[in-house]
Amino acid sequence: MIALYSCSPSAEDQGKKVFNLNLDQNLTSLDPAFARNQYAIWMINQIFDGLVQIDSALHTVPSIAKSWEVSEDGLSYTFQLRNDVFFQDDPLFKNGKGRKVNASDFVYSFNRLIDPKVGSSGGWIFSDKVDDIHNFVALNDSTFRINLTKPFPAFLNLLCTQYCMVVPREVVEHYGKDFRSHPVGTGPFKFKYWKEDEILVLLKNEHFWEKENGVRLPYLDAVKVTFISDKQSAFMNFIKKDLDYFNSVDGSYRDDILTKSGNMTSKYKDKFQLIKAPYLSTEYVGILVDTSKSMVKNSPLRFKKVRQAINYGIDKPKLVKYLRNSIGTPATSGFVPKGMPGFDSTIVKGYHYEPAKAARLLAEAGYPNGKGMPEVTLVTSTSYKDLIEFIQGELTTLGIRVKVDVRPSASLRELMAKNEVNFFRGSWIADYPDAENYLSVFYSKNKVPFGPNYTGYFNKEFDKLFVQSYYERDAKKRYILNQRMDNMVMEHASVVPILYDQSVTMLQNNISGYSINPLSWMILKRVKKN
Repeated sequence: MIALYSCSPSAEDQGKKVFNLNLDQNLTSLDPAFARNQYAIWMINQIFDGLVQIDSALHTVPSIAKSWEVSEDGLSYTFQLRNDVFFQDDPLFKNGKGRKVNASDFVYSFNRLIDPKVGSSGGWIFSDKVDDIHNFVALNDSTFRINLTKPFPAFLNLLCTQYCMVVPREVVEHYGKDFRSHPVGTGPFKFKYWKEDEILVLLKNEHFWEKENGVRLPYLDAVKVTFISDKQSAFMNFIKKDLDYFNSVDGSYRDDILTKSGNMTSKYKDKFQLIKAPYLSTEYVGILVDTSKSMVKNSPLRFKKVRQAINYGIDKPKLVKYLRNSIGTPATSGFVPKGMPGFDSTIVKGYHYEPAKAARLLAEAGYPNGKGMPEVTLVTSTSYKDLIEFIQGELTTLGIRVKVDVRPSASLRELMAKNEVNFFRGSWIADYPDAENYLSVFYSKNKVPFGPNYTGYFNKEFDKLFVQSYYERDAKKRYILNQRMDNMVMEHASVVPILYDQSVTMLQNNISGYSINPLSWMILKRVKKN
C-alpha cells in the first residue's frame, strides 16, 4: 500500500477503494484524550470506538456496550460489553495480534481523562461527576460500571464523544506522549502513516466488529488525507476529482458554488453532490450584563430595553441570505440551535426583525433614535468582520453608534474568558447532543473564570430550573424545563442569537453511504465508492 503515500493513483488502479479528503489545518493529535477540535475528532472517530455512539438522528445507540442499565437514582450506569471487539493488530500485543477489549480498558481510558499527569483537554467530561478512578469499576471482563457523584441525564450522550473512546494500556504506556502519532483503537480504520502537515493514511481494519446486512464494515480500503491549507487550491483539487469529499464553503469561492438562495449554481449543477444539514452551532453577539463590572456600570447596554432593541433591530434573514448564501437558519428562536433534540420554535420565542418595535424600546430606555446614547464598541475576530459590519449598519439605522474592533480570535477569546469585553461576537458549538450544553452558558456557577458564562447572566430562578433538570429523567419533561430556561435567557437579552449554522458537505457523485449528523462528526465506515 506504499503507493498511497505518493500522489500516484496506482493504489486505485489496483481496484482499491481509497477515500480522499483534505484538511486545511494540521492535526493536533490522534489520541482520544486530546480530541478537542473538529479535525482531531474526525480522524479519531475512524480509528477508535466508545461504549456508545450516536446515529444520524442523534440517538445514543450501542457500540462496544451492547446494552446498559441506569439505576433508579441516575447515579450508576452498568454496561454489558460485546465479546467480539478486538484492538487493531500491533507489535506490542502478543504475536502482534490485537487482543480483546475488556472492562478494565475502560477504567484505564476514563482515568486518563481525569489524571492531571495526562493533562487531557477532556477532563471536563468527568470533572464534576466523579471523585477519582474508584468511580470506574470493572465488575468482570465484560461488565463495566460508572458511579456518578450527582445525576446527569445527558451522561449517555456525553459518552458518545471521542474523548470517551477506548485505548489499550500497554500501547499507551509504551509510547507515552507519542501515542498521539501511534494510535491503536478498535475502529473501522487502522493507522498506517502520518507525515505531519503533508499526508495521513488509514487502512481498513479487517477485524472490525461491526457489520451491515451481514457484511463486515468498512467498505473502503483506505482513507487518504492531504493538508493543503489554501482552501481555494483544495477546492480546485475537488473539482478535478482528486478529492472525494470537500466541506465548508469559504467566502472566496462561495458565490461560485451557491446562489444567494443557497442552491447550486448552474456552473456546477450535477457535477457533484452538495448536502446542507443542521449543524449544532449558534452564532451570536454577547452582551456583558454583570453590573458589578466597571465597564457595565456606565454602559447603555446595561438596560434591558436597549438589549431587546438590538435583538429586534437586526434583519437576520437578510444577513444569512446575502452574507452567507443562505447557509444557516436565521436565529429567531432561542440560544439552543435548530437540530437539537427538543428544539421548538413555536415555544421558545426569540426576536424577529421589527425595526419599529426596536425604535420604540430605544425611546422607552431614554434614547429616542439613539439620542444621548454613548457609542458602543463591538469586538469581533477577523473572519467575522463582514457579519459584524452588517450588524453595525443595522444598529446605526436605529441611531445606535457602533465602533467595530477587530482582534485575533485568541485575543477575543481571552477577553471573553476574563469578562473584559462588553459587546462581542461569539459562537457556541455543541460537544454533545443535549440542550444542557447550551444552557450551562447561563448558569451562575459557570461564571468566569470557572465556566463559560461570558455575559455574566445571573438569575436564581434560572439556576433552580437548571439544577432541577439534572434530576429529571423523562426526556419530554426535560425539554419543557430547557424551553423555559431558553425563554428566560431570550427575554433578558444578554445574547443576540444571529444564526443557527448548517454544515455543507460536497461529495463526488460516485460516493454513497456518507452519514450526515448535526454534530458534524465524520463517519466513514458505511461509505461506498463506486
